[in-house]
Amino acid sequence: MGRHFLQIPGPTNCPDEVLRAISAPTIDHRGPTFAALGTRVLEKIKPVFGTTNPVVIYPASGTGAWEAALVNTLSPGDKVLCFETGHFATLWQSMALELGLEVEMVAGDWRHGVDTDAVAAHLGADTAHEIKAVCAVHNETSTGVTSRIGDVRAAMDSVDHPALLLVDTISSLGSIDYRHDEWKVDVTVAGSQKGLMLPPGLSFNAVSDKALEAHRTAGMKRSFWDWTPILAANEKGMWPYTPATNLLYGLEVALDMLADEGLENVFARHQRWARATRAAVEAWGLEILCLDEREHSGVLTAVVMPEGHDADALRALILERFDMSLGAGLTRLAGRVFRIGHLGHFEDLSLVGTLGGVEMGLGLAGVPFTPGGVQAALAVLQED
Repeated sequence: MGRHFLQIPGPTNCPDEVLRAISAPTIDHRGPTFAALGTRVLEKIKPVFGTTNPVVIYPASGTGAWEAALVNTLSPGDKVLCFETGHFATLWQSMALELGLEVEMVAGDWRHGVDTDAVAAHLGADTAHEIKAVCAVHNETSTGVTSRIGDVRAAMDSVDHPALLLVDTISSLGSIDYRHDEWKVDVTVAGSQKGLMLPPGLSFNAVSDKALEAHRTAGMKRSFWDWTPILAANEKGMWPYTPATNLLYGLEVALDMLADEGLENVFARHQRWARATRAAVEAWGLEILCLDEREHSGVLTAVVMPEGHDADALRALILERFDMSLGAGLTRLAGRVFRIGHLGHFEDLSLVGTLGGVEMGLGLAGVPFTPGGVQAALAVLQED
């Protein structure tokens, strides 16, 4: 009985208003009503990225937007600098290799964000400017670590390197403070299914003037992902192919909700939930995967299981007993961590219920812990 608790770090729960908008009758995607919708959405999405420049919207997952960022700005054999901050950073690096790019990968421990000293060191040593782009994940969904992109840009500027800055915000956009223009990001990659509170199916490239200039000479093969025909059609609120019409209905409603609340307020509530969750984990006597206080994620918390205990067994028990889904540990973290999502369409009582389910599950699974995590979280939530 009751509703399912979907507490993975995306896809997230969708507001009823968004679901109702998506369920509206489909309209002619070549007609004037749709053109008006397209024009509105393309403008309303810009403040969420912190940009006044174009934002390209694809009917695709975030993986598609990764590929679009690479093929629109680079040429075969170009070198890119990547940072191993977690599972999704390694997937983006693998894609770059598969597309015929040369990748310089900076190894990481999956417990820290992008090493800004390494950014400066690698780019400073590249006096011939062979590195054409730096790829960074803003919020690594697999680890609960948020890289300091403003500091990455400062490191790039400190050595006066002309590389493009490509940033994945798939799990942070609309939830964690992000500034495409201010941080001089060249392509920001995002998806619809997390902070934007939609189902999966839309992805985004926010594009700088520098990226558009690189696009004019980029030699990677592209067709569906090509910015040029999309941006031309977008001038009239259209797309050069059939867009995800009904998801765009929902996107407009979600963007209006974020604007009505105010992005600063959105960011603040996510950080508040994150503090409460960390307080619970610390009260339980468990370990948080992220090791740098400056890099704790506002949208999820990854919890390390005690030695000899399986995170997946705990997750399975919690799902069976309490109908609650928690995020799994991915690849090298499989069985070692579970992830608590606290983002999107969410509120204090949902967090309390989530942490209550985890605390009950820890006890039923025989995991060594100290009760009282929920009470510790309540103390944080009651501070405001």
